[in-house]
Amino acid sequence: MEKIGKVLQKRNIVGDVRNKHEFQAYGNRLADEFNDRKHRSLYIKLAKTEDRALLEVAREFVMGSEKATTKGRLFMWKLSELKKQRLNKKSE
Repeated sequence: MEKIGKVLQKRNIVGDVRNKHEFQAYGNRLADEFNDRKHRSLYIKLAKTEDRALLEVAREFVMGSEKATTKGRLFMWKLSELKKQRLNKKSE
């Protein structure tokens, strides 16, 4: 007889065991999508502290880019541009 944890993992009912919180799962997903496991902790921190709407817009921009060789760098650039735009709108 198998343990219940193994049965749940086989059926993909249980998520990744590294994630205790939702922001950790989102950060790990970003790292996987950008193929940038080296900077996984950075993506987790961003998922915890930054506005999720900005992160999603930057993520969609990167995933839509076909010629991006370093998706992590492009993501960080787009995120900084979005933050600048938000600050400019607030100051007007």
